[in-house]
Amino acid sequence: MSSVTDTTKSSDRVRRWPGAIGRSSEIRILAVALILAAYFEIANHDFLLTSASLENLSQFIAPVAIIACGEIMLMIGGEIDLSAGMVFAFAPFIMHFANEAGAPTWIALIAGVAAAGVVGLINGAVTVYLRIPSFVTTLGTLFFINGLTLTISRGTPVSTPGDNAFAAFMGAWGYSEIIWTIAIAVVMHVLLRNTRWGLHTIASGANPLGSSEAGINVRRLKLGNFIIAAVLAGFTGILEGFRITSIDPQAGGNQIMFLAVAAAVIGGTPLAGGSGTIIGGLIGAAVLGILNDGFTLIGINAFTFNMILGAAILAAMIFNIHVVRLARK
Repeated sequence: MSSVTDTTKSSDRVRRWPGAIGRSSEIRILAVALILAAYFEIANHDFLLTSASLENLSQFIAPVAIIACGEIMLMIGGEIDLSAGMVFAFAPFIMHFANEAGAPTWIALIAGVAAAGVVGLINGAVTVYLRIPSFVTTLGTLFFINGLTLTISRGTPVSTPGDNAFAAFMGAWGYSEIIWTIAIAVVMHVLLRNTRWGLHTIASGANPLGSSEAGINVRRLKLGNFIIAAVLAGFTGILEGFRITSIDPQAGGNQIMFLAVAAAVIGGTPLAGGSGTIIGGLIGAAVLGILNDGFTLIGINAFTFNMILGAAILAAMIFNIHVVRLARK
């Protein structure tokens, strides 16, 4: 009798296993990240065992992951911000001009972040109150902010302000940016999973009409998440400016924005909204970083990386959809 009971329990665990995996996109993508890291370490022993490689990997992951945190908040609600890469370049120039006008470095930094927030406010207001699709709204601000940045900068890079200690704290030290990334990811994870704001964001993304009828202010949530996404993009641009000791009007762009969206998608956040996790986006950014550095070390060119990135996004979406369907059976 005991053996029959044990067999039954074992069978139940086997049947529940796909459901457990299906409900945890983080576990799936973490497994992929570990497999990729092991493969590239075997192919080239310099992948993880040298300080320079780890530093390069962290510096690729950090900006993608921070911007992904903001995109995830929007994507859960069924929105997207295409202008994030241009805000990335815009905010550091506002910081530069504020510092040139006599503001202390830390106040100038706040001015840059605040300017990014204004862009997010405009994106949110146009989308929410004028009922323009966020794809169209942020496509417009993408071009506008890019043109504005090039105009005020005259297309010329400038040096970052502040002394060496402040610069090191804000990104010049090799690992400071990844520390900022982890801190921001923790805060955003708590916001999404343990606060009314985050839980209402998930609920409104899954069922906007039902959420509105339940008393949730969906418009305010979307507006706030647009501001959060823009602020994170602007702050990331400032961190990158301090890291490379230069503020470039051509920095960021569509590449960093699409990498952030890719990290969110690979991490399990669907474009249709209703679900998603910050941790998944962080691991998704790590997967992109591992692929980028790994292929570079084994001699694969950037064009091939883009092909594999596209395939990875499609595979992640197909895998997520079918595993979740399996979990529901």
